[in-house]
Amino acid sequence: MPYPKFITDFPSIDVPFPEDVVETAVIRSDQGLVAFFTFLKDMELPTHSHGAQWGTVVEGEIELTIGDVTKVYRAGDSYDIPAGVEHGAKITAGARVIDVFVEADRYPLKE
Repeated sequence: MPYPKFITDFPSIDVPFPEDVVETAVIRSDQGLVAFFTFLKDMELPTHSHGAQWGTVVEGEIELTIGDVTKVYRAGDSYDIPAGVEHGAKITAGARVIDVFVEADRYPLKE
């Protein structure tokens, strides 16, 4: 099920992937960033690290490696990535994910 219009009307963020691969909508506060991702094509997220992140899969599936543990997450599954831990993912087209970042400035808003 698509996100409701009031969510898709939130601002987008500038991520290092083309808009035909991933759509974004975010809510930002001084305490963090909540991002609603819709993946339009299969994609691979390279291994990287940053501040703490928590997420949940709304639809579809992702194969997420956190540290040296790889697991497939499906709709209803959540994950917790501690600050500084390397992680990467293989994400299938049609996946919808909500990620919460402790860093309010994790991604800049699109102008």
